[in-house]
Amino acid sequence: MGLTCILVVGLIYLGWWIPTMGLANIHPELPSLAGMLFGVLSGIALLGTLLLVLTTALGKDILFTRFMRGVVIKFLLPLIEQIGRLCGISKDTIRQSFVAMNNSLVTSQRLKIKPDRILILLPHCLQLFDCEIKVTGDIGKCVRCGRCDITGLSVLAQKYQVDISVATGGTLARKVIIDKRPKLVLAVACERDLTSGIKDCYPLPVIGVLNDRPFGPCFNTRVDVEKIEAALRSVLV
Repeated sequence: MGLTCILVVGLIYLGWWIPTMGLANIHPELPSLAGMLFGVLSGIALLGTLLLVLTTALGKDILFTRFMRGVVIKFLLPLIEQIGRLCGISKDTIRQSFVAMNNSLVTSQRLKIKPDRILILLPHCLQLFDCEIKVTGDIGKCVRCGRCDITGLSVLAQKYQVDISVATGGTLARKVIIDKRPKLVLAVACERDLTSGIKDCYPLPVIGVLNDRPFGPCFNTRVDVEKIEAALRSVLV
């Protein structure tokens, strides 16, 4: 994220320097005015970078954290993805960094939310492929046999009295969020789905936890239940 902001400042400088030669021919004061404008833009970019770094490092809401999440989601992420494509950086690596940055910004707000306003949202691939009891839409059907992580997650939800749902894809996940109207979502998914989900849900705060895929994508995936519990406890009233 910081490197991207530095590159943005460099582009802003080039945007000022290149046309400066021609601006002087129009009016002698135009290069100075353009320099002031681009200087302000560079200052804003550098200040934003500093705030992001400090917020992440200190874990505290310093200034404009919610606004910065919007900037990261709407502007920095697309820019970073383009730069990553040019530099040969994998999309998953970029998305992992984005999810980590988003989580830092959300947790820095020190939100404290009642259990009934928190939603744990899970992908259906956490359930074993050959399980005859499908828990999509109603995790209460789980018999807690312990063969997959759905057992631990359903126990966790019952322990803390929070809502929990299993979705088969982005469309159903969005419907669940609209229907339940939580104040915070604790989501488990792969890099791609977490990134798109965080973007779609903004400004609703989302804490993302990446799943493990020992058998490949979307098949018998796993998740560290202790990570879910730690994230949950950090936001509960």
